[in-house]
Amino acid sequence: MVVPWREIGAAALLLLGAGSAWQFQDWRYGRQLAEQARLHGETLNQLATAGADAQKAEQDKRLALEQRLTASDKTHSEKMTNAQKDQALLRDRLATSDLRLSVLIDAGAAGGCSVPATPGAGGVDHAAVRAQLDPAHAQRIIAITETGDRGLIALQACQAYIRELTR
Repeated sequence: MVVPWREIGAAALLLLGAGSAWQFQDWRYGRQLAEQARLHGETLNQLATAGADAQKAEQDKRLALEQRLTASDKTHSEKMTNAQKDQALLRDRLATSDLRLSVLIDAGAAGGCSVPATPGAGGVDHAAVRAQLDPAHAQRIIAITETGDRGLIALQACQAYIRELTR
């Protein structure tokens, strides 16, 4: 039997070429996968960096807001303390008769009652008829105004808080 060496050689070359092509395709595909993995890793790193930067920016904003709110709270606490001191001083002056509260009385409504006019150097009214309030009533009026002052200061603090949050 005659062996067709030429055909066997051609088939061997064909198989060798196909195997080489297969190996070349495998290497090329491996390089593409490696490049894709590298690009994917870079993208993930960029996303992580952007996320960290955004988180840092938000933390900075929050810290600035907390500092503004602390300063605002301190200011309103000082206002509240000052108002309380002023009210306490006013109550003490009323209690020691150092200060008297009075009200204007309509001269026609007084009905000829002889209520003395108390114009003073610091008075606003020019010879108006005034009546002094009972010290107990004056204390109650001061307590009401103190509550009102505290409420207004608390309202201002709340408004400042909301303004800071909505900036």
